[in-house]
Amino acid sequence: MHFNDGRSPWQRLRPHVIVFDIPLALVILALLSVGLVTLYSAGIAIPGKVSDQLRNIAAAFFVMWLAANIRPQTLMRLAVPVYALAVVLLLAVALVGTIKGGSRRWITIGIQLQPSEFMKIAMPLMLAWFFQRQAGQLRWQAYAIAALLLVVPVVLIARQPDLGTALLVVAAGACVIFLAGLSWKALMALGAAACVAMPLLWSAMHDYQRERVLTLIDPYHDPLGKGFHIIQSMIAIGSGGAAGKGWTQGTQTHLEFIPERTTDFIFAVFSEEFGLAGNLVLMVLYLLLIWRGLAISLNASTLFTRLLAGAMTMIYFTYAFVNMGMVSGIVPVVGVPLPFMSYGGTALLTLGLGAGILMSIQRDSRSVRSGSGVPAWGSLA
Repeated sequence: MHFNDGRSPWQRLRPHVIVFDIPLALVILALLSVGLVTLYSAGIAIPGKVSDQLRNIAAAFFVMWLAANIRPQTLMRLAVPVYALAVVLLLAVALVGTIKGGSRRWITIGIQLQPSEFMKIAMPLMLAWFFQRQAGQLRWQAYAIAALLLVVPVVLIARQPDLGTALLVVAAGACVIFLAGLSWKALMALGAAACVAMPLLWSAMHDYQRERVLTLIDPYHDPLGKGFHIIQSMIAIGSGGAAGKGWTQGTQTHLEFIPERTTDFIFAVFSEEFGLAGNLVLMVLYLLLIWRGLAISLNASTLFTRLLAGAMTMIYFTYAFVNMGMVSGIVPVVGVPLPFMSYGGTALLTLGLGAGILMSIQRDSRSVRSGSGVPAWGSLA
């Protein structure tokens, strides 16, 4: 390491300390703040929720900072081994995984891991690397290989069963394939094939998954059983009205009618207490998050970074859309948290990692536009 370049220690360290993309960081901070306020109310009878979430947020920001310091070139080199490791861990889960609540999703290697969470990042990394290598010579065979790379882990995750995570991995992977240049005709053909395959998919679904679809169609066919939670959630959202009942004043929340009110159903708590006005503000924040991610993708300097940034943004969109949709009764209930609002550690770390990757890509784009890597990345050597 050379320290005789005339720069002070702070000048050498500054590019590695101040790494956050300001617009993206501000939106994430706003969502986290709204989430903490809502979590306090939702978990008012559960001591320690807010303090635990603050620790989760600190860990997520640390992961975000680490990822923002990793150059996209390094991410490219890591793509294949990270994907391969994630697939191996998924196979290990299928063989010797830990069963909880009827699902085999975890594996214990000193610590307990949920490999499907890693695949949310490993999948877009792998596909972005693959299409970067195929740049300039894309043929239908390349898309077929990409589809195979996507299908293998998705099948393994769906068999755990974990439909929510499988859906997120599909969304991230499909986004990369589409942005790589898949034609609209091919996309429409795939959509038609998916519709034709619906009866086969229905027969392959678990009983509880079929029940969730039937409950979506008519939650009142079993209002005190399988339809109870979604009915109570919709009542909470509707009872909030235009301005909401007020912070900590939600009756559905505090009488414990809302299920999983600190995690998957936190949107129902927010809607009841802050009403339509609060929901509009929340929608704007998520739109700003997605807009910033898409802007970073459009400004990316390589095909790899453009595809990767687009996929990271799609993960945020899918998280928000599916969570709000299931709580509102427009999509089946799956285990997908509301990004940066729901209580939890693993999902928040994954979201923070995705944000850090976006920030890394933005720093790389600034370096390319400035003609030098030094202003954005600096050097400790």
